[in-house]
Amino acid sequence: MRFMMLLPCPPEPLEKLAAVPNKEIVLAMRKYNDEMEKAGVLVLAEGLHATSKGFRIKVSGGKKIVTDGPFTEAKEVIAGFWIIHVSSTEEALEWAKRCPLPENGLMEIRQIFENADFPPEMQKKTAQA
Repeated sequence: MRFMMLLPCPPEPLEKLAAVPNKEIVLAMRKYNDEMEKAGVLVLAEGLHATSKGFRIKVSGGKKIVTDGPFTEAKEVIAGFWIIHVSSTEEALEWAKRCPLPENGLMEIRQIFENADFPPEMQKKTAQA
């Protein structure tokens, strides 16, 4: 089973956040990532740049509208994420609980769809040998 662990931006106003997180949290997150890598559950872990370097695409009236960052609603902004591969929901939860979240930190954990989760007519066909 694969899970994505999403790390929303902290509750502080976005304009007060530094371009690079503080040293202590970065080092704690790297240690956490190393532990997951050694355990063989880490697929991918990344932090994201500020929204000022990003953009959003919205479809309206059949047209795609591009909006450049920065985005002001911190509750809608992801600061980073992990993808882990574990044997159960309980194991995913245990790894998520070990994350060195800052005070008032928040994490959302979501299971990733697998091909087998879809009905047969919607499953991706694989090449046969």
